[in-house]
Amino acid sequence: MCSMYSNVEKPLDDADLPDAATVILIRDGGCNAAEPFEVFLMRRHREQAFMGGATVFPGGRLDDEDCDQVLASYVRGLTPEEARLQLNEPDLSDGRALGVFLAAVRETFEEAGVLHAKTVGGEWVNFDDDTESRFSEYRLMLHKRELSLRELAEKEGIRYSLDLLTPYAHWITPRIEGKRFDTRFLLARLPEGQVPVHDAIEMTESDWLTPRDALARCEAGQILLMPPTLKTIEELSGYSSADQLFAAAAARRIYPILPQFFQTEGSFGVKLPHDAEYSIDDYKQPVRLDESSRIVMVDGKWKTMRAEDN
Repeated sequence: MCSMYSNVEKPLDDADLPDAATVILIRDGGCNAAEPFEVFLMRRHREQAFMGGATVFPGGRLDDEDCDQVLASYVRGLTPEEARLQLNEPDLSDGRALGVFLAAVRETFEEAGVLHAKTVGGEWVNFDDDTESRFSEYRLMLHKRELSLRELAEKEGIRYSLDLLTPYAHWITPRIEGKRFDTRFLLARLPEGQVPVHDAIEMTESDWLTPRDALARCEAGQILLMPPTLKTIEELSGYSSADQLFAAAAARRIYPILPQFFQTEGSFGVKLPHDAEYSIDDYKQPVRLDESSRIVMVDGKWKTMRAEDN
């Protein structure tokens, strides 16, 4: 969801959208012991055509190679049936069900330098003095599509630990947008012994922020959070610990969120499926009056609001 929305919705079929995955990377505590956890956020290069200048989670589009049947043999901790159940998408093929998780692994490694993988013996893949330069080269090769996850697993004898990723949400770009994606948001903890670093290609800055800090910086105009990211971080700010967050995510049933564009005389934005006035029948959810249900552009910034406040 990147542009400032035009006035006419485009008749694009939701079922034919490209798949994508986004990872909400979490670490406990961090520098501020009073805060329960921090989230890794990166700023996209301002000249990027998609969400240029926005502060985002790692993520990107599902590639055909992510759905490779041979690649699935280098996975541990998740079957296609379990993936479909967790995503609440029973019609996904085996390849796409695991592919969503594998795209999340690949994009997090490409953009943030974090790899959710273990050795055959079950130890974390660590980037020490002996392996750092080699894995840095792999990261760049993946970005250039000169290497696949399957080839990386074969070279290094590693297994991708998909059980470390917990589905959190499912956002579909609004119909008003010309460039649309069907994106699954997944939670993941920072693997032991790894330090994220933005890629300096698509991303120009990165930082660990508490959800409250991220919201405050957005309100102050220091960072730009697009609607799905803003709403997600607002939700994260309500959890008192990372354990509580992951437990809640594992127990929740995920439904697709297709924001609906609206415009008034003084503002514009999107209504979410639990808004009382949301009217796309296939995506509508029960009204939830205890949380924000709209994301509105105010003074050049996105803000979440309840319907009655708009």
